[in-house]
Amino acid sequence: MESLNAEDPVSVGPFRLIGRLGVGGMGRVFLARSAGGRTVAVKVVHAELAAQDEFRRRFAREVAALERVGGTGTAPVLGSDTAADSPWVAIGYVAGPSLRTVVGDEFGPLPPATVRALASGLARALDHIHAAGFVHRDLKPGNVLLTVDGPRIIDFGIARAVDSVAEGGDLTTTGAVVGSPGFMSPEQVRGDQVSPASDIFCLGSVLAYAATGRAPFGTADSGVHATMFRIAHDEPDLTDLPPELSGLIRACLAKDPAARPTATEIVETLPVADPWLPADVLARLGRHAARLLEAEGSARTADTPPPPTGATGTTGTAGTAGTAGTAGAPGTAGAPGTAGTAAPAPAAAPRRRGRTALLAALTALAVAAAAGVAYTYWPGRGDDGGGGTAGGRKNGGTTATRPAPGIVPAAFLGAWEGVLKGSADVPYETSRIEITQGPAGSRSAVYTHVTGERLCIGRATLISATDGELVLGEAEITASVPAQRCTPAARQTLTLRSTDVVEWGSGVAKSTFRRVKAGTDVVPAAYVGTWKQAPDTVLQPQPDRWSYRVTVIQGPVGAPLVRFEQSYPRMDDQGNLLADDIDCASTALVGSAGSLLVIGPETRDPDTWDPDCAENGSSNLRIVKYRGKERLQIYGMTADGEPGEFVRD
Repeated sequence: MESLNAEDPVSVGPFRLIGRLGVGGMGRVFLARSAGGRTVAVKVVHAELAAQDEFRRRFAREVAALERVGGTGTAPVLGSDTAADSPWVAIGYVAGPSLRTVVGDEFGPLPPATVRALASGLARALDHIHAAGFVHRDLKPGNVLLTVDGPRIIDFGIARAVDSVAEGGDLTTTGAVVGSPGFMSPEQVRGDQVSPASDIFCLGSVLAYAATGRAPFGTADSGVHATMFRIAHDEPDLTDLPPELSGLIRACLAKDPAARPTATEIVETLPVADPWLPADVLARLGRHAARLLEAEGSARTADTPPPPTGATGTTGTAGTAGTAGTAGAPGTAGAPGTAGTAAPAPAAAPRRRGRTALLAALTALAVAAAAGVAYTYWPGRGDDGGGGTAGGRKNGGTTATRPAPGIVPAAFLGAWEGVLKGSADVPYETSRIEITQGPAGSRSAVYTHVTGERLCIGRATLISATDGELVLGEAEITASVPAQRCTPAARQTLTLRSTDVVEWGSGVAKSTFRRVKAGTDVVPAAYVGTWKQAPDTVLQPQPDRWSYRVTVIQGPVGAPLVRFEQSYPRMDDQGNLLADDIDCASTALVGSAGSLLVIGPETRDPDTWDPDCAENGSSNLRIVKYRGKERLQIYGMTADGEPGEFVRD
């Protein structure tokens, strides 16, 4: 947990803020306490999302739905205000480590009986969530907390609201993408509409991880993009999976959503075990609780947090302003008795033994659960002494300080692409920049640079922005194909020429960039599918032994959306055909999806790669029509030449 800073509020509704847990694509998350002394996590939505009326309406519906979920297998919602200047929701803590921490850092794979109990508990929670009209969309080991009473699912609800806005074209922030590589469903990878069956696939991946200690389709360490492709097309790696778990997990991991069991069916077939955790895990929880009690003397009490620099209490309509440094007396949120105002905190809450140390430990657990590229701690619903829809309406002074606004003008938000060398029809070097909202100093621009020999993806720092110019500075590389071949981009400047055109410059290099589609489904539908190349019966004897296919799937820029599969006879030095065949398979990341589909160098599939296979550099793909039928043409980006031509398989 970090201390509150000058830009943070000291209270949100009836909740006093204690510290900052993190910042994600949706908003800021704070550690707080209710008037009754309950520890909560309060999430305040980012200003750029709060400014969108459609997001507010959907967010309000999602919060209302969260309140229908109940407490089964989730954490309780203790208050919310979707009409505030900065909409917020408060959720109770779950006291327990994440499944990722237990399996990945402390104990390793769990025994089959525990995994079956885990499946039962998670299925019960999902059944409850689905019955309330939710799809979780980001079920992963970090979002499953283990407690003595069973597993709890956290971090669901708001992602659906953001997704809905993105589908309507009103939101193009990177934070709108929902899912974690390694624990996504095929539907998510392809950008298809998801259903409760998507959560069941993710459940299968989580259970496989719990039983083997490995994600069944790989993790970011094995290549994010290759992992996403395996999820969509390959069978899971269930090596070392205990036989008694195989049937359940394989059923959950069926590629066809209709073939997966429902959460209800899983609940009906699995018993509830008690105790459900192994003895050594339970002992660990007990030892940890004891250490929390011993740490009480040296820990800072949560009842008297020091004031964050520059922050003051919320000024009430009665004219009385509290200060953050006054124990038990945060500022008044509104005049006493006024509808929608928060009840003031008690003058001095009694100190409880173990409370402070427990808060510190739970903060660490929540930070671990909140870690991720774009997703933060966001569990479910329930009730509390300070619960219900807690005070502070839009004009009632919900927070003491407004969130720090982003500085990017709306005209720059979105994705832009241009050609740095060559032409729009014959590109040799391309660049794409996707800009999201953020304050100065944030890495709010993701760029993708493709040359004939490499593809580079990085995040650039936002230096300054005016109505007509955006300046990007220091960058970090997030992906390089081939590996370690990329260097961070230099200072980049975008000058607005119209709503759809910017002039891009970096040093002496200049180009015109045009606005293109952003999001998780940027590939034009005409490309999607499998294409084959007909063998040349003159130059390729035994044509049945020659096969060349290209598969294009839907997804975002930067993902491995193109796969090549080729098979042909091996030849001796004199060109004579031998008995065995050469099999080659590779994937390529999409770097641009404007007028052409630009892909980076092919990355070999280690399971299907003969030493005689040849890797290709970057290419651009286009659809042409010949005699009324579509053909896929693939041009290399290193020199002029004839394209490879494919027809639909």
